[in-house]
Amino acid sequence: MMEGFLFGLLAVLTLSGAVGAALLRNLVHCALSLTLTFVGLALLYLNLDAQFVGLSQVLVYIGAVAILVVFAILLTGGAGKMPTHPTVSAGWRTGWLAAVAVGFVLIGALLHSPLPHSDVPAPEVTVQQIGRLLMGPYVLPLEIVAVLLTVALIGAVIVAMPERKGESK
Repeated sequence: MMEGFLFGLLAVLTLSGAVGAALLRNLVHCALSLTLTFVGLALLYLNLDAQFVGLSQVLVYIGAVAILVVFAILLTGGAGKMPTHPTVSAGWRTGWLAAVAVGFVLIGALLHSPLPHSDVPAPEVTVQQIGRLLMGPYVLPLEIVAVLLTVALIGAVIVAMPERKGESK
């Protein structure tokens, strides 16, 4: 009973953050709502006993991506600007119709799919095994991603820097 209540609470937290990220007009508030969504997802993973995925969610998405988004907004000067154009596009009815259709297809697929069997054993993968793989055969892709994120951050700072008078591109 308590697990269902906790799951529902975390689901509401996650969905409210996602809706806020999509509907709020201020970019900083949208970024903070996105961070709230990431926190909700991390807590859902931790609630499901997926500690590695939950802590990776905290480190990668909250610690890196969300902070990078906030810095990008602040560096580009988009924090204080309110959009002048309407937030709803002309084709919003088509978008809602497509979303409802996809929702019905997904609900239909869920209702007609067989329930998972409870006798399937859980995988025996430990965090130590994942760490050995990341520091062994997958260390090069891990380092490439780190360099790519650093280059992207430096590029964002360079793009956001104001031009000096008398300088040409």
